[in-house]
Amino acid sequence: MDERDFARHADAAFAHIEAVLEAADEDVEFELAPGGVLEIVFANGSKMVINRHAIAREIWVAAKSGGFHFRWNGEDWVDTRSGEPLMAALTRLVQAQAGLALAF
Repeated sequence: MDERDFARHADAAFAHIEAVLEAADEDVEFELAPGGVLEIVFANGSKMVINRHAIAREIWVAAKSGGFHFRWNGEDWVDTRSGEPLMAALTRLVQAQAGLALAF
């Protein structure tokens, strides 16, 4: 995957994540910083960080339960260890960390 394809797929993933967070009826604060770093702060005070790692062509997630790397497989962003899709992982991680039932 070249840099332009990475940016296009990552942009789409981040836009989807932001749309879910914006539509949430829950107390969730988030900010997308320059360079593609999305910091999410939940009502319980915990944080989650999602960022683009352009050199590795991956999306990285730092959650309370650990760090996860997702790579584009031609159809979806999948965890490099488990194969779990990014959006399914975010749904599970947000539920576990903040007790929120957000469907990514």
